[in-house]
Amino acid sequence: MAKKLALPIVLHLAAALPAVVLGVVQLARKKGTFSHRFLGWAWVAVMAVLAVSSFWILGLAKGGGFSWIHLLSAWTLLSLAAAIWFIRRGNVRAHQGFMIGTFAGLAAAGLGALAPGRLLTQLLF
Repeated sequence: MAKKLALPIVLHLAAALPAVVLGVVQLARKKGTFSHRFLGWAWVAVMAVLAVSSFWILGLAKGGGFSWIHLLSAWTLLSLAAAIWFIRRGNVRAHQGFMIGTFAGLAAAGLGALAPGRLLTQLLF
């Protein structure tokens, strides 16, 4: 593919891999430790970059504007904020639910990005 990738796409792809790796590590590690909190903040940061960068990736919808996928990005930002809000108030169960749900959304979006004809599939294969 000789087409030049736009900066938002590069940022989006660059944040995706660490988001997946950190998410898997976080799910596997012991909770409540210093490293869990540190890696958790790193995961929130790359997820925020991932979600925000998507708002500059247009063209999936007819006419080149926003699509339903952008609603998922907005939900991701809200979900991350809710997870932080809940853990700061000591509600571990709600925090865990939002974090696992956000990771599940990341996994689903990643699988969707590998669908035939999508940019990621073209780049990888």
